[in-house]
Amino acid sequence: MTKITGNCDLLINNVHLATMDPDVDSHYGEILNAAVVIHEGIIQWLGSSDQLPDNLQPEKTINGQGQWLTPGLIDCHTHLVYAGDRSREFEQRLEGVSYSEIARQGGGIMSTVNATRQCSLDQLIEQSRPRLEALISEGVTTVEIKSGYGLNLETELKILKAARELEQQYPVRIEKTFLGAHTLPPEYSGKADEYIQTVCEEMLPVVAEEKLASSVDVFCENIAFNLQQTEQVFQKAKNLGLRVKLHAEQLSDSQGTQLATRYKALSVDHLEYLGDEGVNALENSTTVATLLPGAFYFLRETRLPPIDKLRASGIPMALATDLNPGTSPLASLRLMMNMGCTLFGLTPSEALAGVTRNAARAVGLQDKMGIIRAGYQADLALWPVQNPASLAATLNGEKPSLTVFEGRVLQSMTRSMNR
Repeated sequence: MTKITGNCDLLINNVHLATMDPDVDSHYGEILNAAVVIHEGIIQWLGSSDQLPDNLQPEKTINGQGQWLTPGLIDCHTHLVYAGDRSREFEQRLEGVSYSEIARQGGGIMSTVNATRQCSLDQLIEQSRPRLEALISEGVTTVEIKSGYGLNLETELKILKAARELEQQYPVRIEKTFLGAHTLPPEYSGKADEYIQTVCEEMLPVVAEEKLASSVDVFCENIAFNLQQTEQVFQKAKNLGLRVKLHAEQLSDSQGTQLATRYKALSVDHLEYLGDEGVNALENSTTVATLLPGAFYFLRETRLPPIDKLRASGIPMALATDLNPGTSPLASLRLMMNMGCTLFGLTPSEALAGVTRNAARAVGLQDKMGIIRAGYQADLALWPVQNPASLAATLNGEKPSLTVFEGRVLQSMTRSMNR
C-alpha cells in the first residue's frame, strides 16, 4: 500500500477492517489493528496503524476503539416509495382469505397503486420517510428505489421524483429504477401488448429525457409479462441508454434470466425457480443473482433458490430487502443478512458480501463502492461487534457506532472516541 503524507480530512484509527476486497487474502478481506485515511470523500489509504506516517495532519481523527469497520451497506432492490397500508391483507390471509379474493375486494397490488395515484408528491415523500430512515439507521449508504406503483405516466414520474427528492434531503445515495412493467393496470385488462407499447413509447422516453432513472426493470412472470413483452422493454431501454434489471424466476422458470444476461442486465432478482440453464447463463455473464429472503419468508414460500449451484459456479450473490407494502414490508437489511443465512444457507461472509461488494455490482457501482479500497468512495460503517459474523448472526439491536457517507461523519460516537 502506498504511503501518504500531509493533510487529510479524516483519519479513522484503531479499527479492524472488513474490507470485503477480494484482493485481500482473508475471510472478510480483514486487516486487523488498522487505519483509514479519507480526503475529499475518497479513501486515500488504508493499512496497519503502525504504518501511518508520523507527519499526517488530519482535520478530524476518530479512535475506533477496536471496533469493526465495513463498507457502507447497499440495499440493491426496494420498492420503498409508495402510499397506503396493506396490513389488513396480512390479517385476512391468516384468517383464510385467498389472495385472489383479496384482489377481487380491491386489495393486492392495485390497492397500493390506487393509494399512490391519489397521493400528492409531498404526501408520498412523507409516507416514505420512515422506511428510508430505518435503512439509514442500519448503516445503509446506498438504496435502489423502483417505481411500479403508478402504472401510468403521471404517477410513475411522481414516484421517481419522490425518490429524487428523498436523495436530496438525506445523506444517502439513491439509484432510481423505472418499473412501469410491474403488473397490468385494470384500464388495460386483456391488453397487455398495448400496455407494453405504452410503457415503451410514452413512459420510457420521458423517464430518459428527464433523467429520472438510470435503470429499467420488468416483472417477467406468468402473472405479469412474458418474454416477448419483456424484451420489448429491454430493447427500448437499450436504445435510450438505460441499463436493465429483471424480476425473474420467482414463481416459475420463465427463462427470463437467459434473456436478461443477453442484454447484460445488472441483476436478476428472486430466483427461487432458477433452473440449470439460467445458472449457466449467469456463470457466463456479468449479471448478479440478487436474493430476496424477505419475500420468501413473508409469503411462506418453500422453494429455495439454487444457492449451492450459484456458489459452485462462482456467481456473485447479492441480498436486498425487496421492501414493499404487500410481500416484504421489511425495512431492515440486517434482517435480510440473517434470513439469507438461516433460510437460504449463506455464510455470514457471503451475507456481508451480498450487501456490500455484490450489491454494488447489482446497481452498477462496483468501481466506486462496496469495498474498502484506496480510490473508492468513503462510504463506511463502524460496528460495536467483536466479529463481523455478528452482523448476520445476531439481531440484538446493534446500530453502527458511526456511519460515513461520501467522507462525512453522519453519527457522532461518544466524546472520548473523538479528538
